[in-house]
Amino acid sequence: MNLPPLTDALLEFENRVATLTLNRHDVRNALTGTHLIDDIVAVAEWVNRDDAVSVLVLTGAGSAFCSGGNVKDMAERSGDFAGDVAEVASRYRRGIQRIPLALQQVEIPIIAAVNGPAMGAGFDLANMADIRLASSTATFGETFLNLGLIPGDGGAWFLQRLIGYQQAFELTLSGRIITAAEARALGIVLEVVEPEQLMARARELATGFARQPPRALRLTKRLMKVAQRMELKDFLDLCASFQGQCHHEPEHLEAVRRLLRSKTVQPK
Repeated sequence: MNLPPLTDALLEFENRVATLTLNRHDVRNALTGTHLIDDIVAVAEWVNRDDAVSVLVLTGAGSAFCSGGNVKDMAERSGDFAGDVAEVASRYRRGIQRIPLALQQVEIPIIAAVNGPAMGAGFDLANMADIRLASSTATFGETFLNLGLIPGDGGAWFLQRLIGYQQAFELTLSGRIITAAEARALGIVLEVVEPEQLMARARELATGFARQPPRALRLTKRLMKVAQRMELKDFLDLCASFQGQCHHEPEHLEAVRRLLRSKTVQPK
């Protein structure tokens, strides 16, 4: 397998599971001022091209999951934040906004293993995954307003779809930082585990997903996404088409035969 070349992130692949680790712990895995945007987008495009990959796990190296934008660059009006209004807006569109567009198109399950603070765009990045697991030491914050900014990477779109408008509104306008336990209570996080158990649990969940028939897995993920924006009748038409494909896939026939074999060998 040819893994895509990355600059500021690490990519591992084993048993149909790809693990992408943001590896700029020197800046708490900030998305701006690093090559992490390019790395994330490259991996998102790669998993869609390579049928050997069934699950993507996203985590951070060091003490933080992702700190979002580089605050020092903001203070100095440098890097991604330099220039006039039009220049900054263009940089958002050609920079960080590529992440939500790319991750929204990923055809396989994405599991975010949040190992530490996920702030601002880092919180939004976690919310772009299908499932979030959190270390008990992780914290979360939609902290843009605290800096006089808006969620410029699409965070307001993702968060309210995850926990509803009212809860998302409060978190966004207060800018408060919440614990992993509160994130779980709000439905942001599926599970909270001890730090040393986080990656083992993420791999366990990912491996379980990866055992499912790979073509049907990708079609199911696509259905889960489009169901959020389609009328029921149109959605059922799409389901019928996808199901027709599945019934003619070798993996379906093998799964059926495996089930029938297991029933015949069970003791009575």
